This record gives sequence, C-alpha cells and structure tokens, in this order.
Amino acid sequence: MMKMTNNLLLWYNSNARDLPWRQNPNPFYIYLSEIILQQTRIEQGLAYYHRFIERFPTITDLANAEQEEVLKLWQGLGYYSRARNLFKAAQIIRDSNRGTFPTTYKALLKLPGVGPYTAAAIASTAFGEVVPAVDGNVKRVVARFFSLTDSIDDTATIRQISTLLDQYISKKEPGNFNQAMMDLGALICKPRNPLCSECPIAEQCIAHKENRTSELPVRTKKTKVRNRFFYYFVLIQNNHTVLNERTDKDIWQGLYEFPLLESEMQLTEEQVINYLKKHYLNDQKKVSTISFTAPVKHILSHQIIMAQFIIVKSASNFVISLPTPLQDVSKYPVSRLVDRFIQSSGLF
Repeated sequence: MMKMTNNLLLWYNSNARDLPWRQNPNPFYIYLSEIILQQTRIEQGLAYYHRFIERFPTITDLANAEQEEVLKLWQGLGYYSRARNLFKAAQIIRDSNRGTFPTTYKALLKLPGVGPYTAAAIASTAFGEVVPAVDGNVKRVVARFFSLTDSIDDTATIRQISTLLDQYISKKEPGNFNQAMMDLGALICKPRNPLCSECPIAEQCIAHKENRTSELPVRTKKTKVRNRFFYYFVLIQNNHTVLNERTDKDIWQGLYEFPLLESEMQLTEEQVINYLKKHYLNDQKKVSTISFTAPVKHILSHQIIMAQFIIVKSASNFVISLPTPLQDVSKYPVSRLVDRFIQSSGLF
C-alpha cells in the first residue's frame, strides 16, 4: 500500500498540472473550479474560472450578485443547474456561515449541488481531511488497478472504490493524493490507449499485469437519447423584440429565449405559420416578412434538439407586447443555441 501511495505522490510532485487553484488552497477557489469542471474540459473551464474570480473575488461577492449576472457569466458552459446551485450555496454560506466556508466533508455535503466527490475534493485539499475524492478519472484508475469487473457507474462499485482508497490515501497529504489520482487518470490512465509505460503505479496494477486495460473499466449502457424540435419566434417591431425566461424544471432553467413552440416531431412550415398566426398575429397581411433559418442541430448529453428560428417583422400587429430593445438582447443570459443565433443573425 505504502509503495503505491509513495510512488504516486513522487510522480505528482514532478508532474502535477499547473492549475491556479492549486497555487492558493482557498476553499472558494477550489469549490469554484470543481463546479466549473464537473462537465467541462480544463482548457475551456480555465477561462470561466478566471472570469468568475475577477468578478467575484470572494464567496460573499458571489452571494451579493444577481442570479442573472451569474448565469450570464456561465453562458456557454451548459448544465446551468450548476450555476444556480453555485449561487444558492454562496448565499447560504453568506447568510448562515457569515461568509466562512464549511470546513468538513459532512458540512460541505449540505450545500446545494455539492456531492461526495466535490465535498471530498474541497475537504481534503483546503482543510486536510482524510477522505478520498472519487471522480470519473479516479474510478477508471482504481477499476484498472484492482481489476474491478462491475460497472463503475453502479453505486455499489463506487462505494467499493471509496473503501479501497481509504486504505491507500495519504494521511499526511490527502489533498495531494486526491489531486494525484485525478491527474494520473487525466494524463496517464486515459480511457483509450493508457500510457502504462509512464505510469508510476503500473508495477502494482492488476489490469496492466494481465493486459486487460482495454477491457476496463466496465460502464453501464448510456441513457436513451431524446429528440426534441424547437421553433423560436423572433418577433421584431420598432427595434424591439420579446424574450421569455425559462421557468420550468427543464434544460436552461433561468435562461432567456424567444417565444418557443416545442414539438415531439418535425413540423412543416405551414404548421409553424399556422401556430404563429393563432398565437402572435392579428393580421398576417400586415406582416413585413417571415423568414425561416436553416435547421440547427444542438446536441446535449441525453438530448438532441433540432431548432429553427422564425424571424417575423411587422409594423404594428403582434398580439403580445415587445418590451425588449434589440440592443439589449445580448445582455440576457441565454443558451448557447440561442446565443449562436443572436451572434450570427445581424439583428442585434
């Protein structure tokens, strides 16, 4: 056990990724980085991390912001529930803890959006608590090291991985041990073509000894992908339009979008125009132009969205009011799908 741990820490001391939150073990910085990187590559996440730290140097600064500003800064990262939970957690820490970050694994778990991995990463790195942090990289390393043949997506297997790591985690450097395991998974023990010849713990790795690294880890079959069809109505009159906030517990909750018609199947232009007439127009004859953009395919983790934007310009006959000046549209937090339209349309 000690040999594996020592070899891993020696390797980490020489090969650790140079990440800004590692230079200063501030719990807020570590927390922010972990939330950003939950579903994001480091290359993309770094820009967002610096943007947030520049705007919100402390957790209290974040708590005192408006949620819309937080979502706008987050725009493009996806999984917007992470941003909403980040904001809620900041407010809880400000109001219940006087701005002081929780210092234990159990206390951190009580924050919205903080699961076992994130709590362990913060507790071990910022506060030296001896608790293993198990993310996707770590699960892969452990599954190969111990040749685990059950799916690493199963709760029982994740528990088993934590139990095994309890025996190996450094009592003196738990944070470095956890960071080393994550770096090993990211840099060496890759999903495909792992660099076993460069691995500091290959000598003890069962999968390496048995030439089974390509078979492990075992994963549960992916969730079936859902198809959705979105038709956005971009209503324009007197240099104004309308944006609606998504309030349902669905993708992009809290973000803004143009009036939407959603369908489980692809609609014809005639069907879309009939909906437009029924819900938004008094008299189609007074409409200046109606134009359809080409369909856009937007892929999420378990959903594929086929979207079209219908640009409708009229002098005076929309049923609803258009309160948003065109020049203000870019100020609102929107999904990447809507943002790409805004940036490319030349209308705003």
